[in-house]
Amino acid sequence: MKGSPSADLHHHGPDIELIAPENITKLSNSVDDNKKEKEEEAEDYVEVTMDIQGDSIALHSMKPIIESGMEERDGEKLSLTGRRLEPKKSFGASVVQNATIRMKQLKRLTSFAKPAKRLERTKSAVAHALTGLKFISSADVSAGWNKVEKEFEKLTATTDGYLPRALFAKCIGLNAESEAYAEKLFDTLARQRGIQGGSINKIQLREFWDCISDQSFDTRLKTFFDMVDKDADGRITEEEIKDIICLSATANKLSNIQKQAEEYAALIMEELDPDDTGYILIGNLETLLLHVPEENTRGESENMSKAISQKLKPIFEENPIKRWYRDTKYFFQDNWRRSWVFALWIVVMLGLFAYKFVQYRRRAAYEVMGHCVCMAKGAAETLKLNMAIILLPVCRNTITWLRNKTKLGAFVPFDDSINFHKMIAMAISLGVGIHAIYHLVCDFPRLLHASNEKYKLMEPFFGHKPSNYWYFVKSWEGVTGILMVVIMAISFTLANTTFRRNRTKLPKPFNKLTGFNAFWYSHHLFIIVYALLIIHGTKLYLTKEWYKKTTWMYLAIPITIYALERLIRALRSSIKSVKILKVAVYPGNVLTINMSKPQGFSYKSGQYMLVNCAAVSPLEWHPFSITSAPNDDYLSVHIKTVGDWTGGLKKKFTEACKLANKGQSGLPRGECLEGDNSPSIFPKVLIDGPYGAPAQDYREYEVVLLVGLGIGATPMISILKDMVNNFKAMEEEEGFAMEEGSPVTSNQKDTRFSDFKTRRAYFYWVTREQGSFDWFKGVMNDVAEEDRGGLIELHSYCTSVYEQGDARSALIAMVQSISHAKNGYDVVSGTRVKSHFAKPNWRAVYKRIALNHPEARVGVFYCGPSSLTDELRQLSLDFSHNTSTKFDFHKENF
Repeated sequence: MKGSPSADLHHHGPDIELIAPENITKLSNSVDDNKKEKEEEAEDYVEVTMDIQGDSIALHSMKPIIESGMEERDGEKLSLTGRRLEPKKSFGASVVQNATIRMKQLKRLTSFAKPAKRLERTKSAVAHALTGLKFISSADVSAGWNKVEKEFEKLTATTDGYLPRALFAKCIGLNAESEAYAEKLFDTLARQRGIQGGSINKIQLREFWDCISDQSFDTRLKTFFDMVDKDADGRITEEEIKDIICLSATANKLSNIQKQAEEYAALIMEELDPDDTGYILIGNLETLLLHVPEENTRGESENMSKAISQKLKPIFEENPIKRWYRDTKYFFQDNWRRSWVFALWIVVMLGLFAYKFVQYRRRAAYEVMGHCVCMAKGAAETLKLNMAIILLPVCRNTITWLRNKTKLGAFVPFDDSINFHKMIAMAISLGVGIHAIYHLVCDFPRLLHASNEKYKLMEPFFGHKPSNYWYFVKSWEGVTGILMVVIMAISFTLANTTFRRNRTKLPKPFNKLTGFNAFWYSHHLFIIVYALLIIHGTKLYLTKEWYKKTTWMYLAIPITIYALERLIRALRSSIKSVKILKVAVYPGNVLTINMSKPQGFSYKSGQYMLVNCAAVSPLEWHPFSITSAPNDDYLSVHIKTVGDWTGGLKKKFTEACKLANKGQSGLPRGECLEGDNSPSIFPKVLIDGPYGAPAQDYREYEVVLLVGLGIGATPMISILKDMVNNFKAMEEEEGFAMEEGSPVTSNQKDTRFSDFKTRRAYFYWVTREQGSFDWFKGVMNDVAEEDRGGLIELHSYCTSVYEQGDARSALIAMVQSISHAKNGYDVVSGTRVKSHFAKPNWRAVYKRIALNHPEARVGVFYCGPSSLTDELRQLSLDFSHNTSTKFDFHKENF
């Protein structure tokens, strides 16, 4: 096949082979013409074009090829694919041998390329191959030689202008994890140029840089081949492949692949060396790299994709009024529920502040203390309101009941309850500051310095004129007020993300002031704050009538609701006891607990429950997403060890399993089962719930995009299982109706699954470590197998692996493709779902969904670190405003 040295290994179409001229002689049946045969032998070789389809072989054409176009290696003639030619064979032997080899190659390649394609050195094939052999990232290439040169000057300032091999990685911009890879690359480039000594100067470094940043496919292929071929004999053996797999696995933090490097090396040899020669040549490697993978997306068009990209480009509106109107319109379209609640809250606060300000403006106290008392009392009125309503967002049972049993969810953003709780806390801080400062700095000094005549107006409230400032501080009002300020300051500080997530490292013993435990216990000092607030509200200087002391009126209903919530939790958790059925610890410090399902415990996928373990802390309750499906006969949670409480829980269960195993290994990636009749070996666990969460509303959307980062995949796992169960139930119902001879009508189907509208799901799970895939391996396999209609699209990403196309992950990608095609499982995730490398291109993800589902309303559900929240939310807005597909973004909050 012209122009493609290795393409003859890949297709079923016209196949080209260079054979000796005497074979052509026999092919033309001219055995009796010796003179003609000798003339043909004078010609070096001829090109024969044949068709191989199944077991049939058809001759297309023949023409002479001059010897100068052939390669020589080790004194032997080679074909375009690098195979040795044997010119002195009979026609029958030649044809049979060539055909047999072709058949093996075609059968082998069809095992992972369905259907087999004609892979020539076209632009698309080479472009794809180039993306698979990047020695440095695109960002490093764009930085260019100037950046590398500056780094070289810094690193060689004390080495006489020579860069040591150990600093090569740092010089070209690779991280510390890639040092071994960089040293291998250094050795290869040095060997190609005959450089010895383990160090290079700037000129040699420039040669190295030009080579690794070269955009030529042949250059990259040769460099990569030489990296693997460490003995430089032009052949890659199984042992050399094993070494480079180990190196790649180390650079990509793939410990499982490193352990099985020998097995995967044999797999590559089996694919690229079907004739069992014991080695592979550069042409075989080229064949694999030129293989363009099948597209795995549906209904996509490059033109449509470009059109959407153009639409999503920011359109600058020159008219500032129109620009302001457009932005305002978009904002209220996306945030109208938040907006009206926020506006109502602000208006009520301003109204209360103004009411109290005007009230005291007309009282005698204004004559002495002036506007200070008006400001202090106005702020106090807003504090009463906020101290009352700040309890409502944390009344989980009430919120769950309202969102499940009423229509308020269409108007009230219950998913933002925690954010609203934080906003109220900020308003309380502001109100406390205004109230305290105006009293302590303005009101009390004015009273002390007021004339006797003016002070007579205050005698009914303060008694005789105080002689010093201490009089106000030691009063009930002063003591309770100062204590509240101190306790609130402690509670608010430790609730800050920096302290709560233990990001601030304090020296001992102050390190106990950080972490979730410190936040949890300090937050429960609110009981003391409310007790002091009630006392403070009854011991007022300027108000003596009980019915005008309104603090208790503000607090009565919210405190009652909150107290009932805690009482319900205590009763429900004690009545609905659970039994631990199975415990397992997975890589990444994740503890999974399977427990019995209490009678009447009904929940929806996406919801969460609170877990308490008295052996760790008798008072603490922690929220965890339920990972089992509603139809399962058990409850399960996956708990990642990230703090004091979760660490203590894992320790307790590990010790219990050690005891059960008579001191042997506890839970190293294993399971510990509890017998039905055996006494409990596990710590007692109490649960409370279920509680509402944003993900439970996935059923309202026909199309859903589920995104989980790390352990944030937990609510999505329950949703996937629930979807599979519903799809199976719908299929069974339709099948049963067909057997009975009465197909299910749309009305009957809607009645049976009235609350389940979902018909398509895209699941993206992004995790940092290879071992994390063990957490939900069983679920991923079950979904892949049982989703016969292909309604759920699963994607898993491992961010420890370098981006698809990086040379550091090239061998891993080869092993992955071959293994998945042959055995049906992925070598990175260990599941049936083929994993991707690095992070997803989220804009491309949204684009695909918008292309596949025009005019649809897509529910986007995300659970994970806040680092990705803004990007996904902004993409939802961009695509909603610029395409016919509407994306509703929901974020899990605990």
